[in-house]
Amino acid sequence: MEAIEIQSWLFRVEPLEGESLSHFLGRFRRANELTPTGLGKMVGLGGAIARWEKFRFNPPPFRQQLEALAVVVGVEAERLQEMLPPAGVGMKLEPIRLCGACYAQSPCHKIEWQFKTATGCDRHGLRLLSECPNCGARFKIPALWVDGWCQRCFMEFAEMAKYQKLT
Repeated sequence: MEAIEIQSWLFRVEPLEGESLSHFLGRFRRANELTPTGLGKMVGLGGAIARWEKFRFNPPPFRQQLEALAVVVGVEAERLQEMLPPAGVGMKLEPIRLCGACYAQSPCHKIEWQFKTATGCDRHGLRLLSECPNCGARFKIPALWVDGWCQRCFMEFAEMAKYQKLT
């Protein structure tokens, strides 16, 4: 009953194709002016939200946790599961990686960019970037991506595609 009352004042955020849970949670929190701690308390997950935003999935989210999150964010638990790495796929926690060409088409962080096996973008045949080609700053966690640009020099992620090398 509580979750239904909570939902009535929360803004819905639709997940994007291939979007990472980190990026989605950041977009949801900003739309609803929530902190990771605030969302964690609302869902009853404590610090799990902050861990997941940093790709710390050890242990991976349990089904019950995803279902509790689903009630609050208004997205099915199955769809939230798709934003996580598949079972058995290793993740790189750092550095955060990006394909500028993909970002230009769909402005979100893709979960596949953080797979240990990923070195390049399959769609564009380009190497993934792990830092801004203009100033060399490492990318922040996707939950903090607000405007789609480098937080140091403001170069747009989409513009970075022209600096990516072929795989």
